[in-house]
Amino acid sequence: MTRLAALLLTMAATTSNAGIRQYQAELDNSQWQLSESSPLQCVLRHQIPGYGSAEFVSHASKLLNMQFTLHMLRKPDSKTEVKLQSVPPSWRPGVPSQPLTELTFYRQFDGELEKDDAWLILSELERGMQPTFYYQDWQDKQAVSVALSSVNFAHSYNQFSQCLNSLLPYNFDDISFTVLHHDKYGELTRESVEQLDRIITFLSLDPRSEIILLDVYTDSYGTDKTNMALTRQQAQKLKEDLISNGINEQRITSQAHGEKRHVADNRSDQERQRNRRVVLRIEPF
Repeated sequence: MTRLAALLLTMAATTSNAGIRQYQAELDNSQWQLSESSPLQCVLRHQIPGYGSAEFVSHASKLLNMQFTLHMLRKPDSKTEVKLQSVPPSWRPGVPSQPLTELTFYRQFDGELEKDDAWLILSELERGMQPTFYYQDWQDKQAVSVALSSVNFAHSYNQFSQCLNSLLPYNFDDISFTVLHHDKYGELTRESVEQLDRIITFLSLDPRSEIILLDVYTDSYGTDKTNMALTRQQAQKLKEDLISNGINEQRITSQAHGEKRHVADNRSDQERQRNRRVVLRIEPF
């Protein structure tokens, strides 16, 4: 067993060792806060006096995701090995500590844990335990413990869980490039209407400014003139739909192409359907 491993095991055996520099919110100042709650992002934050803060973040996505970050007022100055233990609070004598995982703090970076370990920390907090990070300080080599208090956790965690349940099942990458399809009269298909609704919902919630580019195409069903008129009409309608839903007109660029730039030939209904399309791109401004 290395010297550091032995030191960390000794540290984990007690939360009151006078030789350890401890950081933890006390009973009277332990607070958890749902600092951001929207269908795009949920953030649960906990202040650690004198040290920094702990933060759980989940974003809108097809898959449930979670990230934990230990934000430090003083970033590591060298690579540091860390052990994470689940430690019982002082009012639960006899309950043993349990190892959770090992991780590395990197120079000038906060400590981060991905989905599975982040959920594990949340589970331990929900059980009333105190997930605690143990390591040796990179400057003075003193043993350090950083604990997340479970005091006042339950209410904010319930709010956080409700926020997670309301996250959109898609994100910016899922809508930033979309191909919609329309019939020969210029009406969007049912699936394309549903996708356009998702795009509008996301854009109405996203605080960033976007540039929205619309390129409208059709097949060779009619004449060049009527096909150009059809795509111009549809481009204008789509632009008006976006504007009516709060999208800044100055951020929208639309262009009609008529029957140009086919992606399939026009010998069958299926091939013509592929050519009747709207390419919608969203770029951060």
